[in-house]
Amino acid sequence: MPADASLLATVPWFERLDDEERSLLAAHLDEVEFSQGQYVFKRGDPGGAIFIVAAGEVEIFIEDTTGQRVVFETAKANDFFGELSLLDGDPRSASAQAVAATKAVRIDRQDLELLFTKHPHAAMDVMGAIGRRLREADRLIGSRPVASPNQAVEERLTTVMRIADVAADFSGRFSFLLVHALWFAVWIVLNVGVLPGVEPYDPFPFGLLTMIVSLEAIFLSCMVLISQNRQAAKERIRSDAEYEANMRAGLEVTHLHTKVDTLYEQVGQRLAAIEKALGVSTKPTVNPVTPPKS
Repeated sequence: MPADASLLATVPWFERLDDEERSLLAAHLDEVEFSQGQYVFKRGDPGGAIFIVAAGEVEIFIEDTTGQRVVFETAKANDFFGELSLLDGDPRSASAQAVAATKAVRIDRQDLELLFTKHPHAAMDVMGAIGRRLREADRLIGSRPVASPNQAVEERLTTVMRIADVAADFSGRFSFLLVHALWFAVWIVLNVGVLPGVEPYDPFPFGLLTMIVSLEAIFLSCMVLISQNRQAAKERIRSDAEYEANMRAGLEVTHLHTKVDTLYEQVGQRLAAIEKALGVSTKPTVNPVTPPKS
């Protein structure tokens, strides 16, 4: 539906316009509303309009190859978005989703030309917003950390998992064997009755020692299994990271092939144009065959 002139008065772009100009412009603009979670547009959709937020919030984002959302900006009241596709005519380079109930003004190319005619300073605002978003994109690309498989697993560690890692690590050391050998030797010497004045508390066949060692083996095996499960999860993350790297490398190779094919085609067209301009024939010459004399 057409935009309300009073709504345009709250947008900084239209503050310098008088009431008659705002009424004229409001007749050409569309007022749109989006519920929470509704997409204004998605990446790859055809462009053709710029949106100015009158009330609410809209999140501008893309999803990377791992499915993670990279948020460029959250457009709030009096902010605008969607200007790139409107200016260059290409599909949307990002997605826009309302994070709250939003009311906005929709401006297409013809309306934008009318706006720039009435308010040339708005063109500088658009260029400034494009520059800010490009700088933000460069900052996110340059500073966004790439989590290693070890970091991804460490972020989900619990206290039990940390204890299991320590126990599994210690049980795999030579010092673990020495400690148990010393413990068993002392236990046996104290309970075989060879030391005068020492009453055995666990005589042969050492039932208490057997029970303690059995319980230790049970708990230690559980700890080792927990640690092994973590290692398996880490290997799965590492495999996913390697798969993603291979996919990116494959896409880069495909892009290179496309660029080389395009360059080859352009070079062929230019050579053909040069040969045509010079009057040089590109067809191979065939020498006539002289029949043998009889």
